[in-house]
Amino acid sequence: QVQLVESGGGVVQAGESLTLSCTGTYKNLTLITMGWYRQRPRKDREFVALISSKGTTDYKNSLKGRFTVSRDPAKNAVRLQMRNLIQEDSAIYYCKNIYTGEWGQGTQVTVST
Repeated sequence: QVQLVESGGGVVQAGESLTLSCTGTYKNLTLITMGWYRQRPRKDREFVALISSKGTTDYKNSLKGRFTVSRDPAKNAVRLQMRNLIQEDSAIYYCKNIYTGEWGQGTQVTVST
């Protein structure tokens, strides 16, 4: 049974921003270390960002400053804010429960030029 669901994907123009959300059926997602990954066409799935149960964050070096991972306790969700998007950001974005290894099914982000 899939417990994590990503939302917020879509088609945007280069330079615009987009925010993704990951929700689940867990009691309190705030207590779980969560990660974001993406898979670009014909590329391996790669690490994007994570936020720990203590609130510390980590990012793929080339994305630091443009992408921000955060939590929304009121909605029991983890978010990925993406700014100044470029065409190479186009990918399927996945959230992952780092503790259990569970993946969501992904949401498509397409950045047009």
